[in-house]
Amino acid sequence: MGNAGEATGRSVNVVEIELVFVHVLTVTVAMSPPLQDAARTVEAMPHQILVLNGPNLNLLGAREPEVYGSDTLDGIVDELVARANERNAEIRHVQSNHEGGLIDALHDARMWADAVIFNPGAFTHYSIALRDAVVASELPVVETHLSNVHAREEFRHHSVISAVCLGVVLGFGTQSYLAALDSLIRHLEA
Repeated sequence: MGNAGEATGRSVNVVEIELVFVHVLTVTVAMSPPLQDAARTVEAMPHQILVLNGPNLNLLGAREPEVYGSDTLDGIVDELVARANERNAEIRHVQSNHEGGLIDALHDARMWADAVIFNPGAFTHYSIALRDAVVASELPVVETHLSNVHAREEFRHHSVISAVCLGVVLGFGTQSYLAALDSLIRHLEA
């Protein structure tokens, strides 16, 4: 008892068990239909996209229609939801007239969202706190505007947020939002 032959026998048995385990594991991963189905399910899961709108955008349709158009925010969101359904995506919409509410929405999005369409409204031009929240979200964000801010008052020409975004879409009314959605989905699927 306790001789070298027994020690060698145990060592060989352990190695054989490990090799069998690795072999079986490899075959299981490569061949298991339940795992293949699970991989397909993960691929088919819809993209979760936050649509985040800042101050005064709740007044769309009534506020300066010559600048922002006649579409309401609810109408824009309805169009986004319809397009998202066609593209295997789901939309959650948040609108706030308060900087802190927008920051909280970006922080919350870290837990569930894949991307963000963000119209910060007037905060675009001066909110370093929102810029920092976009960075902290670690999500791809497309800054989106209904109007062409560069064709308006000079103070609207600069965004403190766009430099930390994946891209910027502006000047196409409701189509700006739809272009942002399509671009984000293409980015997520690349």
